[in-house]
Amino acid sequence: MELQLVKGRELWEWRKWAQTAAKLHRVEEREIDWLLRSVTDLDRLTLRLESIADDKSISIAIPLDRLSALWLDRIERRKPVQYLVGKTFWRDFELVVSPAVLIPRPETESIIDIALAASNNSQQQGIWVDLGTGSGAIAIGLAKTFPTAEIYAVDCSAEALEIAQLNATRLGVSDRIQFSQGSWWSSLGHLQGRVAGMLSNPPYIPSQEVLRLQPEVVDHEPHLALDGGIDGLESIRLLVDTAPIYLQSGGIWLIEMMAGQGTSVADLLVRQGSYTDIEIIDDLAGLDRFVLAKLRG
Repeated sequence: MELQLVKGRELWEWRKWAQTAAKLHRVEEREIDWLLRSVTDLDRLTLRLESIADDKSISIAIPLDRLSALWLDRIERRKPVQYLVGKTFWRDFELVVSPAVLIPRPETESIIDIALAASNNSQQQGIWVDLGTGSGAIAIGLAKTFPTAEIYAVDCSAEALEIAQLNATRLGVSDRIQFSQGSWWSSLGHLQGRVAGMLSNPPYIPSQEVLRLQPEVVDHEPHLALDGGIDGLESIRLLVDTAPIYLQSGGIWLIEMMAGQGTSVADLLVRQGSYTDIEIIDDLAGLDRFVLAKLRG
């Protein structure tokens, strides 16, 4: 796209207009600068200083009227800013995102650290799978954290897999991750009894609660990645029941869940009978967010 030139004072006036609109629609003002930084080379500090409010020309990737249309999409249609700019940050890298994939949340970042702490050296060089990969965030996080591991990433959505593969290529780990389309384990039959660790951020929100989520989520993010059935545990229950076929002895079972589901998920694992060392782990906000278990020897 050809760069446009605008005067600093024009951009400053646009930012003031966007701030007024943000307050009116109860949208966080920091998102304005996120949008501006995606279309200019200005940093966060510069955008907060009136020094840009002059006649100096600033390069911008789109015309101001197009920028205004994007911001109206954010405040009126409640489209997430991550979809507007086509990217988001997760851990220490940048991911391409689109409405075909769930926007990776900061609280999910800890799942990689939990996997690292729970695994031994041998496991870290083994086979790891990310079921329901979406944008590829978890698979890429594993590839960067376990540089000698063999990583598999699965999703039932072809559109999501395209995004995940693009992200892996951009981040230099495409040769480390094998992508396949399928429902959970369906495309990984050849890995039975060989998997060192399974990670997943499955759909876990009860169907009726999905409809009550904030409009940014319910109107724009893929329901396939959100809706966990009547009790929110439909996909998690399947992962509890099927993973023992694929995990090696001592293999790691680790999922993200909705706060408040920890005891229910732990009970599912106990009743299944194949797991040991079951642990409910809180996120940084102190909410039960992950459940970790290992396959019995």
